Amino acid sequence: MKRRGAALLERFQHPAQVVVTGFGVTILIGTALLSLPHATADEPAADPVDALFTATSAVCLTGLITQDPSSHWSLFGELVLLGLMQVGGLGLMTVATLFGILLSGRVGLRARMAAQVETKTLQMTDVRRVVRNVVLFSLTCEAVVAAVLAGRLALGYGEPFARAVYLGVFHSVSAFNNAGLALWSDSLMGFVGDPWICLPICAAVLIGGLGFPVVFELARRWRRPRTWSILTRVTVGTTTVLLVVGAFVLTALEWNNEGTLGTHPRPTRWLAGAVLSVMPRSGGFNSVDTSQMRPESWLVTDVLMFIGGGSAGTAGGIKVTTFGLLAFVLWAEMRGDVHVNVGTRRLPAGTPRQAMAIVMLSAGLVAVATIVLMSLTGHSLDRVLFEVVSATATVGLSTGITDELPMSGEVMLVVLMFVGRIGPLTMATALALRKRTRRYELPEERPIVG
Repeated sequence: MKRRGAALLERFQHPAQVVVTGFGVTILIGTALLSLPHATADEPAADPVDALFTATSAVCLTGLITQDPSSHWSLFGELVLLGLMQVGGLGLMTVATLFGILLSGRVGLRARMAAQVETKTLQMTDVRRVVRNVVLFSLTCEAVVAAVLAGRLALGYGEPFARAVYLGVFHSVSAFNNAGLALWSDSLMGFVGDPWICLPICAAVLIGGLGFPVVFELARRWRRPRTWSILTRVTVGTTTVLLVVGAFVLTALEWNNEGTLGTHPRPTRWLAGAVLSVMPRSGGFNSVDTSQMRPESWLVTDVLMFIGGGSAGTAGGIKVTTFGLLAFVLWAEMRGDVHVNVGTRRLPAGTPRQAMAIVMLSAGLVAVATIVLMSLTGHSLDRVLFEVVSATATVGLSTGITDELPMSGEVMLVVLMFVGRIGPLTMATALALRKRTRRYELPEERPIVG
């Protein structure tokens, strides 16, 4: 029995399992806090499922809601959401490692490994420095965006100074961490033509979603693109292409739609179209009514949400790096190349396989969840697919059916948000009890493909 217990303990010391457990515990703590009577504005206490859904949405940086945060939660409840978004954004293991540095001045091997899984640093010895830089950079960006938003709300909209600062801090944290939660019932629709509100929030979403390794490398080598790593090249290139193409396509599709862009002047349409392209990176805010978008625009947004943002950032999805690398894999296959090259570098043999595994796991999860959720509700395929992709990619955009789902549907979205935040591959690694090492090789046989 002792030997079996020790073996079980060793199995759950894997860093990926620690990350999964840590996020799960944080969600449970958030659920308990949001279930307190003084966490709601009017009702004696929140419904347990609503509290669980909201806590998961905040920790997993999704932004889907069953209750309007601007009216349902009290100041205490809003502060709980603010804390959950910050912890979810920085990463539970990053926060734990930071406290370990501050309290003891050193980090244990297991804590370093856990932080490495969360921050996706390339070398374990870099974890302590990376954690410090991540926290400082995050807080600095949030402070700058909060100052701009607070100034605009106070000077342009007459908000009292204290209220303007509070709204600025809440929405800067929500934007930088790609959480998408807003204290305005219509998200950013009231500011659809205001670049001083929309652009800082979009900038925070993009910077937080690029990924900390990419941001740090750009800060050091932005003048020397030829020295950029594959991660930075693919992330920046793919993100730029998706933003530009997404903005033009979505703006064109919605240009004459009176439910979204059709009633606004031309500059506002282009600004709103840019927001439509940025927010599927995992931002989750909306400056037009997403439920009134055309079905073809929903499909384009589905693709953008599924791809998501950068690796090791606050965005969700399969990541632009995965999508970009698969494009290079496809190009290599079409050319008949034996190896996959990106610029002057060659990809390791296991990288395309890992990228394909992430895509297949995510696509399978979305397909199964869509079928199940359609059987539980009477909503159409395009609306259900949009909701499932939004939850799985931790985006938070909605066609307006979230609060109409039955309890079983809400629980399913909770699971999708959790799996989407942790990542399909990390989740699979956490569930695997041990790696299998073959001591032999099987004979090779080439099947017909296609």
